[in-house]
Parts: sequence; structure tokens; C-alpha cells
Amino acid sequence: MSIRKNICFITARPEKSHGIRLLDGIFTQCQKYGYNVTVVSSLTHLQNFAKTFSTGEQNIYNLIDYSCFDAVILDTVTLTEDYSGTIMRKISDRIQKQCHVPVVGLIVPYRNFHYIKNHNEPILREMCRHVIEVHNKKNICILTGHKGHPEAESRLSIFLDEIQKHGLTVSDEHIIYGDFWYTSGISLAEDLLDGTVSMPDAVICASDHMALGLIEKLKTNGVKIPEDIIVVGYEGTAEASLSTTTLTTFESNEKQSAAEAVDYIRKQLEPDAEIYPFVNNMDSVMHIGMSCGCEPDIERASNVFKDALYITIRNYTSSDFTENVDIGQLMESYVFEKLTSSSTPQRCIDNIYENTNLIEPFTNFYLCLIDNWLDIDSEIINGYPDKMRLVLASSNNGELSFHESEQSFLFDTKQMIPRMHEDCDVPYVFYFSAVHFNEKTLGYAVLQRELSNSHRINLVYRNWLRFVNNSLEMVRAKNKYMINAVRDQMTGLYNRRGMYEELEKLLNDSKSTDRLFIAVMDMDKLKYVNDTYGHNEGDFCITAIGNAARSVTLTSEICVRAGGDEFFIIGVGDYDESDINKRTKKFTNTMNNISDTSGKPYIITASIGCAVGSKDSFDETLSAADKAMYINKQKRRKDLQ
Repeated sequence: MSIRKNICFITARPEKSHGIRLLDGIFTQCQKYGYNVTVVSSLTHLQNFAKTFSTGEQNIYNLIDYSCFDAVILDTVTLTEDYSGTIMRKISDRIQKQCHVPVVGLIVPYRNFHYIKNHNEPILREMCRHVIEVHNKKNICILTGHKGHPEAESRLSIFLDEIQKHGLTVSDEHIIYGDFWYTSGISLAEDLLDGTVSMPDAVICASDHMALGLIEKLKTNGVKIPEDIIVVGYEGTAEASLSTTTLTTFESNEKQSAAEAVDYIRKQLEPDAEIYPFVNNMDSVMHIGMSCGCEPDIERASNVFKDALYITIRNYTSSDFTENVDIGQLMESYVFEKLTSSSTPQRCIDNIYENTNLIEPFTNFYLCLIDNWLDIDSEIINGYPDKMRLVLASSNNGELSFHESEQSFLFDTKQMIPRMHEDCDVPYVFYFSAVHFNEKTLGYAVLQRELSNSHRINLVYRNWLRFVNNSLEMVRAKNKYMINAVRDQMTGLYNRRGMYEELEKLLNDSKSTDRLFIAVMDMDKLKYVNDTYGHNEGDFCITAIGNAARSVTLTSEICVRAGGDEFFIIGVGDYDESDINKRTKKFTNTMNNISDTSGKPYIITASIGCAVGSKDSFDETLSAADKAMYINKQKRRKDLQ
């Protein structure tokens, strides 16, 4: 365990406005207290329509080993966005079984976890005052979240109370429950358009997404915003500024709640330690848009637009190039083409390593894959194996850095990442994200930055990681194709094409004094087994002989199924005539053992012939070994008579 405390923050979509505010609050306090932070998150909405992709993203939550951490913070807002409650239930079940450190939820209460309430009442009341006092609207509709949802009910209650303080009431038909998402805004618009709900002067929405869905649907059907009706939203999302009709929105005070969660943890871990209060600037929570008729906040809209803009041509001589990669720069780097064109697994890992500059700044980046990630038939969907392989490490501060397969190593998955537990001079944040193709888990990635770094995980990183996912899957498919081209499907041994490719490598790596060794093995009485017991039994015998041949093949040699029931062992090295008798005896003994333990009603036997020759005389040496095999076969027939 690192000397520094390590706080695990579990969330989803950390690059969105809600996530950024929570991270800012957590990071600010953890920086003061010298704590490390580990962020474990799905990079997609938990209700994403691409179900298989979401399944792969959400498996990252199964990676968490709670013994690695001193405390846990739960983003109970986003973790309950799947509406079914499945994700949050699974996470909390594991916490209650495995976690023995302080756990605190944010804003939305869940089970018996301690939680920090929001501090948004002043902001929610200001929303109402803006609609009533600035715009003189009296016929007001309120659109909130799910009926019974604590946060939805809380926001609704505050809205109604503030409106009542102004001597106004909201009719029952204008109290609308939704889902905090675009869909309920669209649904309300449809009800307003067909008269199911009477048209109000203003709609106060408990989330920006609902407000944006409402505006878009009304505008499409000829309702003018803000002339006919004004709309205000809540949460201060980037989408509010990117809409054609920019949305007047009020930013939630989630930073304060997140900061207080860290303070609560500090009191649990270090009761006598000083608490440094978090101070948030409340003057910056209101962002004026076009939807209420006020003069819009052009500067904010411009900044948000720049962040989202796909710029195709940049000033590539800029000194801060590596710290300002935007989505346009990512796409125009053609990194997707570079990664997916990788011809071999190793070249794919090389290409990923060479393009980590696109996700800078970072201190370290790690790519951890399951050990058999190249097995395209492997289907790990839920959880991770006990061991993971660190296949790539990229460092900008002189730490571990490699991408060659020879340097990769296995580690216990319980560690999550070995480097996380080392002591460090400054506090860090570790972002853990799933590496997968649709629902199939390939591993995970870890991005490490100094906690004081102002850069947060963003859209660039999310899409860069998607490119990595796709390139790994593509090279897995290519690798299987290549294996099938050089391997025998029944036995997994090299076929003749593979034999010639591998032989060339052996010869290229050989010394001038090396000699060629070839063993030829051929099954006895295959026709008898096929005719008497069936071809499935014949295939069993062929596989058994292949296994015997493989078991006596040295690591420096290649084992080949040359066709039918014929097998070769080929090596280039320091061989002499004594190797012929040694290999013959070893293979024969292995075959006898396989036959004796097979439980079959027939004897599994094979003949073998070996030869040693010049490394430049493949055909001649193979012919000599083949001839020796037939002599052995004739002798065995006589012995069996």
C-alpha cells in the first residue's frame, strides 16, 4: 500500500460537465491533503443504446479490489442512470461484501451508505426568481425527473416553494415527471402541442437534457423560443451552449458536495487532522442563453464551441501542441488508420505506444491485457482473470517505459496496476478505463496524471481508446487468419506452409556449424481404425500422435502435421547421430504411454524415422528420415505378427 492515502472514485462519463465538477471538488481537497485518487469509470452513459458496447465498458467496475483503497466515493447520480438500478446494485453488493473502508455517496442517497447532500437550493431558487422577477412569467410548468427519485423530488419541492413565495401556484397539470433525459422533454412538447397539457409561459426544467429535448421538439413544430415560451435548464452542461437556441442554464454546486465527501473521509481516516474548507465561486453558476430572451453569454458559448470544434487545420508549430489535442486534431492525425493497419500483434502494440502523444499530458500510461487476448474465441464478459499482462508502459518522467513483448509481464489483478502502490513525491490521479470490443473484455487502460494538473479525462481520450479497442480486435482477427494459414486446425501444429516459413527463420538464425535434424512420424493402421471404429476414432489417434510429437519437440524446433497421419519434427542446431536413437526411443515410449492410458479398444501406434544432415540439404535429409521411418514401420509389422 502506498504511504499516501488512495481514494477510489466510481463514476461514469467523467468527461461530462457533471463529472468534471465532481472531479474538481475531489481533486481540490485531495491535493490539499496529499491523497491519491483512482477514478474507475465507464466512458459511456449507462443507458447507452449500444448495449453490447456498454456491457464491455461497465465491466471495468468488476476490476476494483477494494483492499487497494483507503476510502470510496460513489457518484450515485450517474451510477443510477441505467434506471433499472442493476449497475449500482452490483457495485454496492460488492462493496458491502468486500469493502472495509469508509464509503460515501454523492447527492443521491443509496442503501445505508453515508451520503453528502447537494448544496443547490440557492441555485434552484435563483432559477425561479429569474423566470418570475426578470421575465415576469406567472404561468409556469415544472419538468423534473422520475417520480419518487430523491433528487427529482427535492428539486421539484424547492421550485414549488420558491414559486409559492412569489404568490404564484403551479397547477397539477404543469407538474411533470420525466427521466432527466431528452426523451421526457420531447414527450412534454408533444403533450403541449396536441393540447393534452395547456401551453404555459415558461418551463423550468430540472436538467438541461430535458430542456433541450423540449426546445428542439417545440421549434420543429413552429413554436418560437423565447417569444412564445421561455425555457430554462439546470446543470450547466456543454450541450446547453452548443444548441442552436442556446439554453439558459444554472450550474449545479456539485463541486461543493464532492469536496465535502473528501472532508468526511479525512475525518474518518485522520480524526485529528485539520479540515481545509472548500470555497466555490457562486457568481459563475448562471449561464445565460437565448432560451429565456436574455442577452446570451457569448464568451461561454464560444469556449464550449472551441472545445467541441473539429478543426481540420491547426498551427502545428504551437509550443503547447501536446497539451491541447482536440477532437479534430485526433481525427486528422489518422491514428485510427495507423492502428488498424497494424500487420502483427507486436506492431499493433508498437503503434499504440507511438501514438500515446495524442493523449498527453500524462505522467504514465499503462495498457493491461488478458494473457490470451489474441485468442479471438475467448469470451470474458464479466470480470477479469486472476493475472493480467502489462503489455505497454509509456512514461514522461523516466519511469517504466516499454512496448516490446519480451518486456511484458504478468501481475496479480488484485493489484489493479503495480505502479499505483509505489510511494510518490506528489499526489496522482489514476484513470481506469475498460479495453474491450463490444461486450468482450480484452483488458483495461490506466492514465496517470499529477493531481494538480488541470487537464481532465476528455472526449479525445475516450475516442483514442475506442481506436485502440478496434485495432486490438482487428489484429486479433488478422492473427487468427494468419494462424489458420500456417497451422493445422485439428492439432494446432504447423502445416506445410508454416513449416517452410519457420524453417527459413531457423536457417537465418543458425550458425555455420549447425546441422539439420528431421524426424518423420507416421501412424500405423489408420485405415483399420477408421474402418472398424469410425473416422472420429481415427481423428482421435491422429491428435494423439500429434500430441506425442509435440511433447518430444524441443523449444528450438518446429513440429509439423505434414498431412493426413504424417508428422515432422525439424531442428537446426548442434545435432549428431546420437540424437537419432535418443529421439526415436523418447517418441516410442511416449506413444506407448498414450496408448496404454487411452482406454481405447485398439493400440495407438506410430512409426518414426530420424536423420541428421547438412542444414542446406533439407530435401535429402527429409528423404533419409522418411526412408528410416518406413524401415521402422516394416520392422514393427514383423514384430506385431
